[in-house]
Amino acid sequence: MATHVADISEGAVKTPPANCIICTENLWKTYEMGAEQVHALRGVNISIDRGEYVAIMGPSGSGKSTLMNLIGCLDTPSQGRYWLNSNLVSELDDDELARIRNKEIGFVFQTFNLLARATALHNVELPLIYSGTPAEQRIERAKGALAAVDLSERMNHKPNELSGGQRQRVAIARALVNNPSIILADEPTGNLDSQTGNEIMALFAELHKKGNTIVLVTHEPDIAENAHRVIYIRDGVVASDERKVK
Repeated sequence: MATHVADISEGAVKTPPANCIICTENLWKTYEMGAEQVHALRGVNISIDRGEYVAIMGPSGSGKSTLMNLIGCLDTPSQGRYWLNSNLVSELDDDELARIRNKEIGFVFQTFNLLARATALHNVELPLIYSGTPAEQRIERAKGALAAVDLSERMNHKPNELSGGQRQRVAIARALVNNPSIILADEPTGNLDSQTGNEIMALFAELHKKGNTIVLVTHEPDIAENAHRVIYIRDGVVASDERKVK
């Protein structure tokens, strides 16, 4: 088996390192604001291995949300390259990005983003509907994902019949149902009280123990403390990148 050798800091990556699930090289994002150019990201190099639990932090306007959008294939860089699970996604068109998003990334948002008139089970099924999974298989996998977040008994309830914590568990089950390469969570406890937030973070810890790669975007230090590595973004660059001994 060929060995991939790469150093993203040298700006000459042809293929990402073998175990690298997220690999960015000189990533820039520039917005045109009238006659002015705003550089939200300024040459970001990040390498995240399969199975890591990483928090991305930074103050408002630091570029962390822009970085999350690029990692999540919701946007494309102005310059530089990005590999997700060995796919060079920075050079894909919108249709290809949508396919990669659905296959490789499980999203968990602060606002849950659930369909109000659909049951928990149907909400969890949605990524499988988009990927063309047959109905019988879809339902079984959605039930399994809800069981993984201890919500089997509530699968026929609609979001307005669930607590905030239960809604976020549905969102996490939806993120898990396609067996994605990464779980990308954006302020997942932002709309929850402290106790419920702690329960959701305990669930993320369990998911990580089972081998899931988790990237958590947050501005809260106590939430970032749950991760095993914290990448701090400031003024569009990586200001620090610290691994913790767990």
